[in-house]
Amino acid sequence: MTDTPSAGPEPGTADDPNRTPPWRQASEANMNQAGWSRGDGPGEAHPHPARVGGTSGTLIWGLVRSLRPRQWLKNGVVLAGIVFARELGDPDRVARAVIAAALFCLLSGAVYLVNDVLDREKDQHHPVKSRRPIAAGIVPPALALAVALVIAIGALASATMLAPVFGATAMAYLVLQALYVAVMKHIVILDVLAVASGFVLRAAAGALAIDVPISPWLYVVTLLLALFLVLGKRRQELVLLTSDAANHRDVLRNYSLPFVDQLLSIVTTALLVSYMLYTFFSENLPRSHAMMLTIPFPLYGIFRYLYLIHVRGDGGAPEEVLLRDRPLAWCCGAWVAASIAVVYLR
Repeated sequence: MTDTPSAGPEPGTADDPNRTPPWRQASEANMNQAGWSRGDGPGEAHPHPARVGGTSGTLIWGLVRSLRPRQWLKNGVVLAGIVFARELGDPDRVARAVIAAALFCLLSGAVYLVNDVLDREKDQHHPVKSRRPIAAGIVPPALALAVALVIAIGALASATMLAPVFGATAMAYLVLQALYVAVMKHIVILDVLAVASGFVLRAAAGALAIDVPISPWLYVVTLLLALFLVLGKRRQELVLLTSDAANHRDVLRNYSLPFVDQLLSIVTTALLVSYMLYTFFSENLPRSHAMMLTIPFPLYGIFRYLYLIHVRGDGGAPEEVLLRDRPLAWCCGAWVAASIAVVYLR
């Protein structure tokens, strides 16, 4: 009996050296569905001319998606000032706070439009970001930039009318985002600090819009919480994209899993300690230190999020994790309810 010579790995199997990686298969499927086809050369892609822009309904929906409404959850930080300043009973200030949050949603949406235009070529080869309307060819880049300009000018003008100091803070936020998109997102460590600083400006703007003081401790906690979430996102990008990560986000070539895990460990410790100190020493809280009763909620929430990052492989989109993971959502809701009860029922 003689052995039959091996014909080599069957095409398309896991052993086939020419097999397309799973993440690229998903990316190509998304591109084809959105009207894109991959070019002959490596890394090349181009839209089918008949599909660019699409129908008016598709175009409008694409613009709305490009504003990323799900990400607007982050602008809830703007409302921290009115909650912890005990002004929820003042209708005028409540209305001003809601308007301030809405204006920041528009400003962040304008930034997302510009960012997606600048990153569209890299996004086309990302397993998830290739679905974005601009990367998929649904929204023309020129139109996206025009809409971003109109939204930014309108939001800044409205912010200045609401309160000049609030308008100045909104302008500072927009400048910071412009610097991030143009420069900072390419510089290791500075990229995550820039994103976290944007959350601090949101919190400050919310307090300035209604002319109330806010505890410096809350700024510290906001900064550290934002760093925690951004580092979790960086970690997930490294895990998902592995050796190809730097081709999708340049700064990832300067990060590694051990380095990000070390940063996460430092930030997690600092965040929990800062929150505990905030519950004891903030001047805006009850002198009975009843706010310490809320400490178990951030403890569970942070531990749960770390579990989702390290065990479930989540964390790439914090706002989606919050909406999708029920235990985490319930924890956040319980913390909000408990905090309001402590602050307003003292």
